[in-house]
Amino acid sequence: MKLIEQGAEAKLFRDKDKVIKERVQKLYRHPQIDQSLRRFRTRREAKVLSKLNDLNFPAPRFHDFCDKRMTITMDFLEGKTLRETLEDKNSSDEYKELANRIGKNIGELHKNDIIHGDLTTSNMINTTNTNNSNDHPAVKFIDFGLSKFTNKDEDKAVDLHLLDRALESKHNDHYPELFKEAISGYKISNPNALQVLDRLKKVQKRGRNKK
Repeated sequence: MKLIEQGAEAKLFRDKDKVIKERVQKLYRHPQIDQSLRRFRTRREAKVLSKLNDLNFPAPRFHDFCDKRMTITMDFLEGKTLRETLEDKNSSDEYKELANRIGKNIGELHKNDIIHGDLTTSNMINTTNTNNSNDHPAVKFIDFGLSKFTNKDEDKAVDLHLLDRALESKHNDHYPELFKEAISGYKISNPNALQVLDRLKKVQKRGRNKK
């Protein structure tokens, strides 16, 4: 088992074709609060991943979780992050197709009242050009550590706002075209898209007022 990434909240280990995500202890928190919080977040992420499997959504296949070790076991995904893919010198048509695809995927999440919580292109894996014959070509979403279930348009609008900020920050050469194309895909897959997009305007306005 090999450590492949360490973030503020968790460590990721690769064990052959699987990834084990372990939520790390925070010494600055009271031990009981820390344990309760990590257990809650582990269970919630596991529940979201399980639901995504049922929906056949492009995300790592969930295997199991452990309350004692605060771990989640899921498939390892081969491929580049979408951030790396978009930074390659591809044609604008390819950029647009990828953006439209992720917009449709986000629409599917929101239609099923699931919020990702950290929609950046570093949390999406482009598996299109992998050599894994068992992997269906797709942009697959990862890191559901901040995900949750909610039917609130406000939460869905904030999810889209985070994507907008991420695209402007990391892919400015193709912004705002990327976000516009993502919204086009979002409208196709989410029947309540117009309500969420109306709320998004208010979220964006709040952001501008803060500046």
